[in-house]
Amino acid sequence: GRAIEHYIDDPEVSTEELMVHIKGPDFPTAGIIVGSEGIDGAYRQGRGRVLVRARVTTEEVRDDRMALVVTELPYQVNKANLVAKIAELVRDKTVEGIRDIRDESDRHGMRVVIELRGDARPVAVLNQLYKHTTLQSTFSVNMLALVDGQPEQLTLRRMVELFVQHRQTVVRRRT
Repeated sequence: GRAIEHYIDDPEVSTEELMVHIKGPDFPTAGIIVGSEGIDGAYRQGRGRVLVRARVTTEEVRDDRMALVVTELPYQVNKANLVAKIAELVRDKTVEGIRDIRDESDRHGMRVVIELRGDARPVAVLNQLYKHTTLQSTFSVNMLALVDGQPEQLTLRRMVELFVQHRQTVVRRRT
């Protein structure tokens, strides 16, 4: 949208100026992108590593106990495998402080509840889960495309430029 309009108005626009309009990748499973170094690398050089975390909130459940509630996962993370992995970590005593884990997902959305023991600190447990599970994962970006039959590593600016050229070709052929 806006980045393409900016490029059309000013074909000499820099990648940095286009990054104002395109903040980062839009993953279908949502999640939270941590830091901007990976996005910067992907847009400036055509490759980078984006750190993505699950969206986790803290809620109070029965008997004044706290729970971590997961409502969004990093891209390509399987929920069932994640729940099984957390259960395994609790069984092996790798992660301490978890009392129960249950999947309360329904047609309204995803919801995995990780109920904590009374003495557990939610932030400490969450950091252990980030460390040992796919609640935090890295997504590699490689903007490689065929340009006139040759593979080319594309910057954000070059990608927008090629897209605009493609659209111009399509419109010319149509008319």
